[in-house]
Amino acid sequence: MPRRARVTKREILPDVKYNNPVLARFVNKLMLRGQKDTAEKILYGAFDLIESKSKKNPIDVFVQAMKNATPLLEVKPRRVGGATYQVPVEVKPERGNVLAIRWILAATRARSGKSMAEKLAAEIIDASQNQGTTIKKKEDTHKMAEANRAFVHYRW
Repeated sequence: MPRRARVTKREILPDVKYNNPVLARFVNKLMLRGQKDTAEKILYGAFDLIESKSKKNPIDVFVQAMKNATPLLEVKPRRVGGATYQVPVEVKPERGNVLAIRWILAATRARSGKSMAEKLAAEIIDASQNQGTTIKKKEDTHKMAEANRAFVHYRW
């Protein structure tokens, strides 16, 4: 990181099919070894499965899943004296989205199932219904922040 100049955020173009920038970021995180076309096929295949299973618009289900998976609080280590405290801090919206995407994909990859599209569809549906591994991860993060509420005065 530069010492004087500010780092400019690179603008991510929206995805091709739904014109949604959050979906474009999701495809970029899903992508492995630069195979963006494969990542898009997986995501759009998962959306087709979501539409057939839940009979709802897949974008609405995805947005609800992202909203449910986005954390409001997290803990950051803060060194004071000789001790390191886990200090609860509020999560900025941009970081909340990044964490939600990361958790959804980690839970999807950890699932046992047939294809990646089927696992992704199941995880997105679970997250939209406030269930599943992603929501458990969010709740664990909130519990950790709540348990360390005594150290909130060390926030910087």
